[in-house]
Amino acid sequence: MRRLNKFAATALSSTMLATFAITPAYAQDAQAEEESYENEPIIVTATLRAMDVQDIPIAVTAVAPEALERQGINDIKTLSAITPSFNIQSSQTETQGTSIRIRGVGTTGNNTGLESSVGVFIDGVYQSRPGVALGDLVDLERLEVLRGPQGTLFGRNTSAGALNVTTKRPSLSKFEGFANASYGNYDFMNLQAGVSVPVAQDVAAVRLSGTWRKRDGYLTTPAGGESNDRDRYMLRGQLYIEPNADVSIRILGDYSKVDEKCCDAVVVRETELQPFFAFHGLASDGVDQTGPSAVRNLSSNSTRFENGAKQWGISGELKWDIGNAKLTSITAYRDFQSSSTQDDYTSLSIYSVGPNGSTMPAGGGFKTGDSIKTFTQELRLQGTAFDDSLDWLVGAFYGKEKIKSLAHSSLGTDFQRAVSAANFGSVAGVNPLFTLTAPGNGGTAVNAAGANAYNRFDQDATTFSVFTHNVFNITDKLSITLGARYVDEKKDGSFDQLSASNAACQASVTGALNGSIAGAPAIPAALRAGVVGLNCFFIVAPVDLTAPAALGGGLASRLLSLPREWSNTFKDDELTYTGQVSYKPDDDMMLYASFSHGFKSGGFNLDPTAANLIPSLSTAAAPVYSDPRFKSEKVDAYEIGMKGSLGRLNVNVAAFQMDMSDFQVLEFTGVQFTTFNVAAARSRGVEVEVFGKLHDYITANASATFVNAKYSDNCTDGVAVQNLASVSLLCRQHLTNAPGVAGVFGITYDGPLNSSGWGLLANFNMNYSGSRRTTTQHWERRINATTGARDIVANPFDRQEDYFKINARIGFTDPSERFTFELWGTNLSNEITRGVTANTPLRGTAGSVGGSSFRSRIAFVEEPRMYGITVRTKF
Repeated sequence: MRRLNKFAATALSSTMLATFAITPAYAQDAQAEEESYENEPIIVTATLRAMDVQDIPIAVTAVAPEALERQGINDIKTLSAITPSFNIQSSQTETQGTSIRIRGVGTTGNNTGLESSVGVFIDGVYQSRPGVALGDLVDLERLEVLRGPQGTLFGRNTSAGALNVTTKRPSLSKFEGFANASYGNYDFMNLQAGVSVPVAQDVAAVRLSGTWRKRDGYLTTPAGGESNDRDRYMLRGQLYIEPNADVSIRILGDYSKVDEKCCDAVVVRETELQPFFAFHGLASDGVDQTGPSAVRNLSSNSTRFENGAKQWGISGELKWDIGNAKLTSITAYRDFQSSSTQDDYTSLSIYSVGPNGSTMPAGGGFKTGDSIKTFTQELRLQGTAFDDSLDWLVGAFYGKEKIKSLAHSSLGTDFQRAVSAANFGSVAGVNPLFTLTAPGNGGTAVNAAGANAYNRFDQDATTFSVFTHNVFNITDKLSITLGARYVDEKKDGSFDQLSASNAACQASVTGALNGSIAGAPAIPAALRAGVVGLNCFFIVAPVDLTAPAALGGGLASRLLSLPREWSNTFKDDELTYTGQVSYKPDDDMMLYASFSHGFKSGGFNLDPTAANLIPSLSTAAAPVYSDPRFKSEKVDAYEIGMKGSLGRLNVNVAAFQMDMSDFQVLEFTGVQFTTFNVAAARSRGVEVEVFGKLHDYITANASATFVNAKYSDNCTDGVAVQNLASVSLLCRQHLTNAPGVAGVFGITYDGPLNSSGWGLLANFNMNYSGSRRTTTQHWERRINATTGARDIVANPFDRQEDYFKINARIGFTDPSERFTFELWGTNLSNEITRGVTANTPLRGTAGSVGGSSFRSRIAFVEEPRMYGITVRTKF
């Protein structure tokens, strides 16, 4: 198979190079009499007005659907192949653990309470979470990547940028359609089709489109299991009506379903405590595949990762020219339901989350996943005044979102032995997580197998905003844009435990607290925190744990850092605004400068540990608890740029700086997720785009992003005391998945093959990424065994080294232009890259031997080489 992969990659790349060497000679002959290299205007709606991309003072990359097809881009996860400022990664679930970044700025996933820094809009409708927006891209009109804060026009949660996706409208005048079928390695199959039918000539039409995609997983286990597959479909229907020249009505409905095995990880580093698993009575440590060879061979160890989703939505768009102004109304409702099953990244039975996990009790039936229901309404009125010297726009937006997140978790038969081995080695004897429950349970040790908890998180959010965006054309060459939006938000959040059972946790809590009672049997002081923290693993810790009567009884969470139920309200309002100046010295160039103030909503940390006790601030009489709320994120962005046409090519350059305050961060420590605000971070850099026609049949594009995205020196200012230890390690470090340099180069021939009438498509694309951090924390503190001090040492496998990825496609179209046959490949160089790296849950500690690490590390790897064939038809 590897030889076949290499042969396919070499053959396709060689064919592409030969094609570009041969076809220009024929193309030159065919066009000898007349050459027309002019670039057609690229119309976008980045300002909520239809304008040429070269005439708007915003950094925008406009992507035509043909470009998506040529790069094999089926969804937004691989958009970095076209625009280097864009970056997206997923961890253990795509529906919840997906993060989008622009210019190095984004929000880590894995917590439904966190909203994205990059807003995604499909046909004008806001997609409330990145996981909701991961559907297949089919039957599109265009896709726009807007870089920098877009809050004035696009609203909340666009502090880093926005994706604006527009699907094709039905044709009122003609019957048309298309169908595509693809097959590739990993048994990849993809069907896409669409048809547009006029139902009343020039008045009303319908359009139906859909896609189905299936592929085997590219991660495999020694036992034959697989993960990271594809199995999804989507259907979309539209009705478009133009009763007269002044009014248009567009109604859209869609339904999609995902049923996939996603997302397992590769163990890139195993703990040095691995030999102690036998000491604790386990025949295997559960990790057979590890290190660089596991990454190269795409080998994992776990038993089950499943991720499913169903969603549907309906929207209505009304456009009405009422004379001096145009009214636009967009009303939408979406219902998103996800499900998830996750195990512990090993072949042991340690823990699992979800109804189908390996450690679940017989019968199961506990739903684990998110329910997100959203309603949005937007009204806009836009017009001109003073002989078009003023282009004005005013609007209002209302949104209501209801989130319910359920998680059922349980511990397996290997939990105490495996976690004892990976965290204590031999220093506390055999299986201390079992034996040390005895002091708190009348001398009888408690087995944690079967311990479980069923947790529910709710968040109800309401947002309202009014906005205006106005372009003042001072002269034919000079324009000033002023815009503002007032946003008011309210969220009600809560954590409720529906059921729980964990006798080992209760025994550990009692044994630890007995240390404060004279003569009571207790866990040794040096081991109390570890025994409680591990036997009361946060996903299975009951909220009704009790304290000994001698300490006043009641809930133990008032004395120890343990999960507590909570209910709270978050409120915030903000004025976002923008100012832009643009100057056109001639028809071929525009210079601009802008300032924008953006906003990303705060909210709730939807996690069992969100409101735990803060021991350093508490006493038994006056406990102090963490606030489950986190602050809204703010950004001030400065940008200067140039957009110009130099003969056959368009050249765009932008220099930017984004200063962020209360930057939202999520971190996984290995035993729990924490969410907090960092006082300050910034991203500054330069973007360059060059694109256009080299010939009537040859187009080329090249773009590069140079960015320095870092946490600021003063990133700890005003940070809550319980988060200081984590935040202090972030100061002056680069943001996650923010490479210093990224670039894309592509060239395409799309014209006649020869005089036979057959057409030829040949596309070559290469994208580069500099090295980037793949974890939240670059550093960790480890106890130095010699000095006793806490050394600050780099986390292993923190950085993904730089790489190139190559995509190519060659196709032939028959003389009737109805059928096209294509051979394609993506990531032909087969670069196996890591999107996210993290501590393996419960497997290893920060270490204490000479500053060395005992941690095991996992990585979520990105797609390897893919290749196949596609047949297209249109009618």
